[in-house]
Amino acid sequence: MDNLAVVGEGCFRAAGKRMTHQRRLLLRVLAEAGGHLDASEVYDRVRRLDERLSLATVYRTLGTLKKAGVVRELHLDEEHHHYELDEHDGHFHLVCLRCGRIIEADSQAFIEAAQAIGQACGFAVSSAQVELTGHCAECRGQAPG
Repeated sequence: MDNLAVVGEGCFRAAGKRMTHQRRLLLRVLAEAGGHLDASEVYDRVRRLDERLSLATVYRTLGTLKKAGVVRELHLDEEHHHYELDEHDGHFHLVCLRCGRIIEADSQAFIEAAQAIGQACGFAVSSAQVELTGHCAECRGQAPG
């Protein structure tokens, strides 16, 4: 099993939750994806591993994993949500408004800004979701930079 899935499983157990076959399969799929999947993509991939799983089970399991803090639900467009393992790593997303491409980026500056804003308001920030929208270099017909 992928290391991210093992870490996710450990976090899930630490939250006092039972690890089921379905939960383990979803963690594996999300870890192997290495990116953002919507529920139907998770369903398609998990069905290759166990054809007995239903779409309703996938939605329920994603919700359970989200509540446990193992999976992050992203609102990257208006149509549907995407899911990824929550690594608490402070990365953010650049979302192209034209092609829908999602680029992950890391920034210590964003982490520090979130903490400073929280501190100024007397709030302890534990996590943040940052999404920047615009147009990728390809859609603009330019090289990145």
